[in-house]
Amino acid sequence: MQTIIRANQITKSYGKTQVLKNIDLTITSGEFTAIMGPSGSGKSTLMNVLSTIDRLSGGEVWLDGQSLLELSKKELRQFRQERMGFIFQDYNLLDTLTVKENIVLPLSLRGVKSREIEDRLKPLVHALHIESILDRYPTEISGGQKQRTASARALITKPAVVFADEPTGALDSRSATELLEELAEMNAAFGSTILMVTHDPYAASYCKRVIFLKDGSIVNELYAGDQSRKSFFDRILETQSLLGGAYR
Repeated sequence: MQTIIRANQITKSYGKTQVLKNIDLTITSGEFTAIMGPSGSGKSTLMNVLSTIDRLSGGEVWLDGQSLLELSKKELRQFRQERMGFIFQDYNLLDTLTVKENIVLPLSLRGVKSREIEDRLKPLVHALHIESILDRYPTEISGGQKQRTASARALITKPAVVFADEPTGALDSRSATELLEELAEMNAAFGSTILMVTHDPYAASYCKRVIFLKDGSIVNELYAGDQSRKSFFDRILETQSLLGGAYR
């Protein structure tokens, strides 16, 4: 399998506080991976430095074969737009654009031809069950529909990796389950590589692998393998309990 993310001895400090401590990490193509840990463990910081939202203090990250240290600010911005997708807890949709316009915006800004945009749009909106709301505006749809719209926008560029930051955090349990099932289906059907930060063991149980952080270091990893999602969920709960701390 192709390596999509490789992190070597990465550190991140804010002033005298070291948040990430010499982390080594590899994510391969097609993985659906969760990052978990108690509050303050560094999980959001890890996602931010891997996705170039924040700068490393030390170490190096390669994404899709490209060393991120070698890129200028302008090159990083372009690389982020072309090779990464993002799903945020608060959706980040533009209320003045329709659902369809929000989804295709990254391609429109690049000048991609209408035919190619339509060819990419159709399978995504079908898989995410949002064909019927394409002409509506964000203010006219539910939270679950907003998050599925944001997911389609993240995936339509065919990124090397999708970074999802607590994507179910603002959803009710039914909408969260629907989104997780659809992300898992997208991962299986399209081979999308998804790296998700979550505090929720139920959300993590949809992943193929869970990485646990504590005090800025990776302390455990679990792989789903062939076990049922319920069995994987129980193992995640057990590991979470052993690590302790408040998860939120």
